Amino acid sequence: MSIKEPTFTIGIEEEYLLVDLETRDLAIEPSEDILSECEARLPRHLVTPEFLRSQIEVGTCICHNIGEARAALHELRGTVSDVARKHGLGLMAASIHPFADWHQLKHTRKERYDIIARDLQATVRRMMICGMHVHCAIEDPELRIDLMNQASYFLPHLLALSTSSPFWRGEESGLKSYRVTVFDALPRTGLPDRFESYGEFTRLVDTLVEAGTIEDGTKLWWDMRPSAKFPTLEMRLADVCPLLEDALTVAALYSCILRMLYRLRRNNQRWRVYPQTLVEENRWIAQRFGVEGKLIDFGIPAPVPLADLIEEIIALTAEDAEALGCVEEVQHAREIVRRGASADRQIACYRAAVDAGDSKEAALIKVVDQVLNETVHGIES
Repeated sequence: MSIKEPTFTIGIEEEYLLVDLETRDLAIEPSEDILSECEARLPRHLVTPEFLRSQIEVGTCICHNIGEARAALHELRGTVSDVARKHGLGLMAASIHPFADWHQLKHTRKERYDIIARDLQATVRRMMICGMHVHCAIEDPELRIDLMNQASYFLPHLLALSTSSPFWRGEESGLKSYRVTVFDALPRTGLPDRFESYGEFTRLVDTLVEAGTIEDGTKLWWDMRPSAKFPTLEMRLADVCPLLEDALTVAALYSCILRMLYRLRRNNQRWRVYPQTLVEENRWIAQRFGVEGKLIDFGIPAPVPLADLIEEIIALTAEDAEALGCVEEVQHAREIVRRGASADRQIACYRAAVDAGDSKEAALIKVVDQVLNETVHGIES
């Protein structure tokens, strides 16, 4: 039985940090009016609270192409930033605040979050992290599972391009995505299991639900998952990118990779599914080194600079980028590798300030200001 070609429509969710513009620290108790004001001004999109009160999450409407996604994120970032500033707050699209301390933060009083706080204790109380999730419509559930099994291979490449969390509580972590370290402390995280069918996947979810461990599939927090709410394959590993262009590149690459894998399947071909331990090794390299890392090409096998691997992906997905109207966004991945992801720019900003004689605290404030400016670059009037 043939499978109808997926629509490959996309939706993007971004989580932001709310920063006190006087102290540059996270806002511990931001006004609840911010959420209601954003909802009133953004009826086509989603604006919701996150686990910590210092966070806010947005979600685009269904976008038929990357141009629509660009317009949606432009509107979302611009509006939420405008509302936040009226309350003395700035909007930070980075996965970790450089010097905030999670001990001071408070979680949002909502039944779901109350349950999570009760069940997960300190592992979730320190979750002052933000990510970007990209939904790509794969309407057929069996195809969704098949593509998930293959696409997991590319997740480390996408993580490397997005890295924006090199600091933790005022210290250089030595990792380009410390967020992943924090998130991996939760259960049901990391790379997804591999499944032979959609039925096998639903049986796993049903077993956990029947055992009382989870209420539904939304508590599978894998790096990629079949969405429990939409007919999409949701990529969840990426850090949130301060620069809008970088975020769009990650989203475009993800959708093109899925279309490329579908195209292979249509021609009775497929991407090799490697042992999970090997993909996890690349995940660690991306987490540790970001765009400066050398991921393993398992076909050789040997470490290869990310720049070379990105060139291969651009070539592999050229037909798909053309079909999905995102050639420019996909090719922008070269620029991210050339000049560094956010994590690289944050580290450079910090070290330059310290070398110029700034105190550690003053240097970290300059990092915050850099990220605040990048979050709304080209957006605010």
